[in-house]
Parts: sequence; C-alpha cells; structure tokens
Amino acid sequence: MTWYLSADSFAAALGAEDVAGAFEAAGITPVRTGSRGMAWLEPMAELERDGVRHAFGPLEAGDVPALLADPDGHAKALGPTEEIPFLAAQTRLAFARCGRIDPFDIAAYEAEGGLAGLRRAASLSAGQIVREVTQSGLRGRGGAGFPAGIKWDTVRGAPGAIKHIVCNADEGDSGTFADRMMIEGDPLCLIEGMAIAGLATGAESGFVYLRSEYPLAIAAFRRALDVARRAGMLGASVLGSGRAFDIELRIGAGAYVCGEETSLLNSLEGKRGVVRAKPPLPALEGFMGRPTVVNNVITLASVPWILANGPEAYAAFGLGRSRGTIPIQIAGNVARGGLFEAGFGMTLGALVEEIAGGTASGRPVKAVQVGGPLGAYFPPSLFDTPFGYEKFDGQGGLIGHAGIVVFDDAADMLAQARFAMEFCVVESCGKCTPCRIGAVRGVETIDRIGRGDAAAIPLLEDLCETMTSGSLCALGGFTPYPVLSALRHFPGEFAPAREAAE
Repeated sequence: MTWYLSADSFAAALGAEDVAGAFEAAGITPVRTGSRGMAWLEPMAELERDGVRHAFGPLEAGDVPALLADPDGHAKALGPTEEIPFLAAQTRLAFARCGRIDPFDIAAYEAEGGLAGLRRAASLSAGQIVREVTQSGLRGRGGAGFPAGIKWDTVRGAPGAIKHIVCNADEGDSGTFADRMMIEGDPLCLIEGMAIAGLATGAESGFVYLRSEYPLAIAAFRRALDVARRAGMLGASVLGSGRAFDIELRIGAGAYVCGEETSLLNSLEGKRGVVRAKPPLPALEGFMGRPTVVNNVITLASVPWILANGPEAYAAFGLGRSRGTIPIQIAGNVARGGLFEAGFGMTLGALVEEIAGGTASGRPVKAVQVGGPLGAYFPPSLFDTPFGYEKFDGQGGLIGHAGIVVFDDAADMLAQARFAMEFCVVESCGKCTPCRIGAVRGVETIDRIGRGDAAAIPLLEDLCETMTSGSLCALGGFTPYPVLSALRHFPGEFAPAREAAE
C-alpha cells in the first residue's frame, strides 16, 4: 500500500505540510504529488490498494493516527478517487497525470504516458509536427484563442538563424490557477510541450516567464529542469534527435500587463513592461527582434497528448472551432471550487449549478464573471451558453484563461463595474490613451452614476466603445466587458441614475 499527499499550493495553504509531518511521525513517507484540482477537499491524501486510489479529506494533522489505524472506517473517507463525481465527469488530457504522480519522478512520468509525444515528434520533420498541431485545432488557452499551429508555422517559416519559444506563465487573472497547478503538479509535461515546439519551429532556446507570486511553482520548475536535462529531454540532442533545445526560467515582478505577450517580451529583455505596437508580430520580431512563439502554459502542455495520440483524437473533443479540452477554473462563491477539465461544449449553467454545486452561501447565483477580471458578467439567463470561443463571444463575453468567478444575489454590480475600471487604472502600463486616461475617466463616470447622474450612463457607454476600439492591448480593450455587461444585464444596479432620468 502506498500513500499519496498533495504538495500543491492549494494543499499547502490549508495545512498539508502539517499533515505530511503527521504521516512521517507515524513512520510513513507519502509520495508528494500535485493537486487533483478539488480545492474544497484539500489537503487530500490517497491510499493505493490493488491498483485503486482511495481518497481522504480534507485532512488535518490530528486525523492521521485514526486514518492509519482504520482507513475504511474513517469519517473523511471519500471512496475511490476516480469515482468522486467532480473528477469522474472530467476529460483529463493536459492534466491526466496531475495529482497522480511525483512530478519529479521521470519513471512515473513515462509510465503514465509522458515522453510519448516528444519521442514521436523527434521522428518527424518540423513541417509534420506543425501540421499535426494545426489539424488538432488547438488554440491558445491563455486569452484570444489564436490557432497554435498557424503561429508555429509562421515562426518556422520566418527568416533567421535564431528563434525562440516563450511560455507565458504570468497568470495574473483573478480566479485562475491552471498554469500554477500544471507547473507544480506536472512540470515535465510543460517542458515536453516546449521541446516539441522547439523541434517544430527550429528554435533552440526557450524561456518560461513565471510570476514571482508563485514561490512553490518557481522551486518546482527549477527542480523539473534538472530532471529533464538528466533525462535527455533538453540539451544538445533532444532524446537523441540531433536537434538542440533548452529552457531558461525567468521571474516576473507581478505586473498584470506583462501577461500581454509584447509587454512580457519587453520585460524578458530587461525593459519596462509596456505594450509594443503591432506590427511587427512577435512571430516575426519577438524576443530580441527574433522570430518567437509566445504560448500559454496550458497551450504548450496540451501538445504532448496531441503528438502521442494524433490530431484527430484531440479534435474529436469540443464543438465548432473550439476543439479539444479546456481546463476551467471555478472560483468565487461556490460550494465546490477547483479545476475542471472537459471538452468544449458544456454549458455555463451545468458548470455552475451541477459541477460547482451552486453558491457556498446557499443564496441564488446572480452573476458569473467569465474571462478573468476584465471579462463579462453572465446572468442566469445566459447559463445555456456552451463553453466555446465563438459561443461566448456571441454573448458579449470571452473565455480568456477560462476562469469563472461566481457571485450570489448579494453582489453589488455597480461596485463590480467600478472595480474593473479601477483595476485598469492601477494595472495599465500607460502606453496608450484609452488605458491611461479612459480608465480614470471611467471610474469618475461610474461614480457620477452612483450619485444618480443619469447623463453619465450614455457617456460611460461611449467611453467603453472608445476604449475597446482604441487600446493597443487586451487590458484596455477588454475592460469595458464587465462594465457593459453590468449595464446590460443588471439595469437595476444603476437604478439611482435611471430613476433620476425618469
């Protein structure tokens, strides 16, 4: 029998190290893993018997002696892990190993499907790899949903002897944690995906830009790089292919705008993190002016499964132009928060009411913010919207990094709209007028509405339209989403101004 215990930030924040100490005091050293993504059950331990994992949680250190004495009869026994409804309803491709293995055990990684994609990629030409990624329908999982294969092919065909792969791990959206979970729970998968990208584009160097607020992820990735180099995943000849690729870890200082790819590149070069005008595109002139792929953690971590199982198998999941799976991060006022990976197409209502179990407060759901702190607020009337890029866009929203934040009926939507504008004021790099000036005027205009000034409502609508069309990056371009959705779907929240107008 083997015990497993999460060392992920979810678990660590809730006392996992104390629980691990209690196991060790009893003479048992559990295998430390990433998280299964069921945050409300952390710290969660698993006992493997006859090839089946049995879960227990959420645990405290004082639970351990009784747990070891009688696992089956323990009050916090949850049954077979894979049968927990939240986990059983998922389709785990990118996160298939997360929470199951020691993330630094290369043998365990390989036993559960790791390296299969990189081995196959090493036997293919660059063009063949790019073709398979394109055929899979994989789109960027960090924001705009741009087709990954097209970006890779642009870099592959761009002139220049030196090219780069940059992984955007600057996960700054509130309610998002998939990047961190991957880096802490299965970092070798990200490294494998980046190595495949290097083989596909002719790039020999990669960079992971990781935010400083993730100390456990930083330590985990540094350790994983050492493991990968010893295993031949990185170096002068990737898995004996004769093609070189290596990765450096760079730490960002926590500026939200550096999640935008050109700001990130400036920061990576040691410059101030401000937005670059496009063109030129980073795929042609990116890091140090060289052709550069900039992809999100989950985009790159999805690639090994595609190469191992084929593009058709990946494209079989999803709907429309949204193919494959999407790791949805469920946060806010919910009974069951965490990471839920599934094929595109599940409705927002099913996620909130069935998977997340409604609100933790027990009050009715009032709104769900989709797409991060600059995403739109969807009311229950839009809960039949399927999770898909075009489907969300058609309702005035965006998927973004696939974080959803749930609010109950006590939420003040006027205050939430104000927060979005104020967030842009604080986080803007100041490069373009819509962010630098528009957001400040936006806060002032919302305050006028709050004081009952009806004339300020059309001004706010016009301001939002200007910001959307005039911003150089997503920060100013998306800030109007929560404001306009609050105006549209929750008119009662702006009642003082509307009543004054009447």
